[in-house]
Amino acid sequence: MRLTVVGCSGSYPGPDSPASSYLVEEEHEGRTWRILLDLGNGALGQLHRYVDPLAVDGVFLSHLHADHCLDMCGYYVLRKYHPTGPAPRIPVWGPEGTPARMASAYDLPEDPGMTEEFDFRLLGTPVEFGPFRVESVQVAHPVTAYALRVSAGGRTLVYTGDTGPCAAIDELAVGADVLLAEASFESGKVNPPDLHLTGAECGELATRAGVGGLLLTHIPPWHDAAVVMEEARAAWTGPLGQATAGAVFEI
Repeated sequence: MRLTVVGCSGSYPGPDSPASSYLVEEEHEGRTWRILLDLGNGALGQLHRYVDPLAVDGVFLSHLHADHCLDMCGYYVLRKYHPTGPAPRIPVWGPEGTPARMASAYDLPEDPGMTEEFDFRLLGTPVEFGPFRVESVQVAHPVTAYALRVSAGGRTLVYTGDTGPCAAIDELAVGADVLLAEASFESGKVNPPDLHLTGAECGELATRAGVGGLLLTHIPPWHDAAVVMEEARAAWTGPLGQATAGAVFEI
């Protein structure tokens, strides 16, 4: 699999990156299959740098906070009004309430909302889609949120989405080749529970799960990424990297 970081800024777009969005690609049956993990605010514009947005086969929304889903509004416009004509409907997996949330975000009536452009489906059960197997588990966050385990070609990527420490993410991450983990908090601060991970908690998770490598993402612009990375390094001795906009990783 190839992972391209479209956006990785935590909580809102920053000076160097849009909010969360990750392009995952795999060759299968003579063509490249493409899925997006999240499409946060600012990400759609940057997606054009890496692929024609009309070439995306499906979207997985980890949860419905703006920094993970709001550019679905622009994607709706692109697919509906493109000068080549309306694009074929594609599947979009998300939590319960995703169709209503997206309709509300663009001030559309719920019926039809965006259902003529997107085939909305629920996360929570394994999905077989082209070369990909995507497993999802609900994690600790103030709204319904899922972590995603994407497997293809004998390799596995686990994306935490947004989560506090919980047993579900520990179980999902076991043995992953790459753990793409959000590190929104710094240790030593008064951090709300069941919301986000620190760099240290990401490192501890990677160690417990026995992953092949750890990539930190979703670091907010108000934090020093070097501090968060140092926290993770103190808790994890394996390969460590930081997601940056435009970075490409072979998994």
